[in-house]
Amino acid sequence: MSDSPAAGAVPRAVPRGLGKVVAASLVGTTIEWYDYFLYGSAAALVFGKVFFPTSDPLTGTLLSFLTYAIGFAARPLGALVFGHFGDRSGRKKLLVVSLLMMGVATTLIGCVPGYDTLGVAAPVLLTVLRLVQGFALGGEWGGAVLLVSEHGDAKRRGFWASWPQGGAPAGNLLAVGVLSLMTNIQADDAFLSWGWRIPFLLSAVLVGIGLWIRLGVDESPLFREAAAKAEARRAQGKAEQPPLLAVLRHHWKDVLVAMGARMAENISYYVIVTFVLAYCVEHLKLGKQTALNAVLIGSAIQFCLIPLFGALSDRIGRRPVYLVGAVGVGVWAWAFFALLDTKSFPMLVLAVTVGLVFHSAMYAPQAAFFSELFGTRMRFSGASIGAQFASVAAGAPAPLIAVALLKDYGSSTPISLYVSLAAVVTVIALLFARETRGADLAETEAASAEQSTAAVRGA
Repeated sequence: MSDSPAAGAVPRAVPRGLGKVVAASLVGTTIEWYDYFLYGSAAALVFGKVFFPTSDPLTGTLLSFLTYAIGFAARPLGALVFGHFGDRSGRKKLLVVSLLMMGVATTLIGCVPGYDTLGVAAPVLLTVLRLVQGFALGGEWGGAVLLVSEHGDAKRRGFWASWPQGGAPAGNLLAVGVLSLMTNIQADDAFLSWGWRIPFLLSAVLVGIGLWIRLGVDESPLFREAAAKAEARRAQGKAEQPPLLAVLRHHWKDVLVAMGARMAENISYYVIVTFVLAYCVEHLKLGKQTALNAVLIGSAIQFCLIPLFGALSDRIGRRPVYLVGAVGVGVWAWAFFALLDTKSFPMLVLAVTVGLVFHSAMYAPQAAFFSELFGTRMRFSGASIGAQFASVAAGAPAPLIAVALLKDYGSSTPISLYVSLAAVVTVIALLFARETRGADLAETEAASAEQSTAAVRGA
């Protein structure tokens, strides 16, 4: 396939309801990421003391990050299940289910008694609820970005599809902001005793708001069109492959590209916004509020940058923007810890913010990029599998590996090397990727439908 964009593709008209769809996707992803990042922040600051109090501080943090990483193991399963039904039944229904599951699990985490009350049952319950969170998030991301991608036009897809991506920094901003508020107004003993639970219980209110907004949006018109054509083909006796088999048969290279592209993006993000809290508090002996405020400022700036990088990818392509981010974060990993080690708050803010600038260059075009790799009847499965299977090897162990390296070597150098190696993997994946800017999703669907039905006939 050519690396050049589909110049002859005719942009689809932007439906009047696109703004509502973008808002619904952004609000929903913000709430889901709030729930997910809240756990990561609490794992860095609280869970080691509440659920693993018999360990030394750094080991307790390591164990709490282990429960954090386990949640990633459920994300591929969520991608498979939600992807299959999302490609068969539609994006909207599955987005409602994922939001509800995430909200219930997060609220219940706020109710789990600590180790002093339940003993080993406490971390076990915590882990089970984390698995539910991971399963829900495995289906959330693909549905949210596809709903926007399939409503919008080819010419500005990078910009519009980047808005649901803004839910990650917005959710992190909200999660860290609430935790920061609680640590600021409470003494440490009160915060460890019950104050940390309030942000988790707040999820019940946020999910109610998110469900109300999501239930009001329309299903993707491109999906409805593809589903009608698939029904017509079935009526003619032309069966199509299940989405997962179609993806693995016809788009396995695209899945590998997506997984490789996720390495630097995913690993760097969890080092910059999650591990940094443990590094500053446990290693540098800085106050919780100092570390939280640095992440707050960086996340606010990132939220503003994501749509700008998404728009840039519409002008110069997905790959060039993504490559700048991958190379940048690989280099910045070495300056990042040097700035943190100064223990100066302005330097902390600079370290986190510049890291998130490079991350934004990867994360913003990712939604449109992955969406454009697959046909409509396998797009939910393909995009979700590529994104979520990579997270098991990337984001899941990133804070865990970083803490272990710090514990074993007492230095940040191995952690910087770890992030840089991830950047190398992403650059290699992008060099093998095809440029997708300007792709007509309807044409992509037509080609994929032909492949799928032809494969069934030949089976």
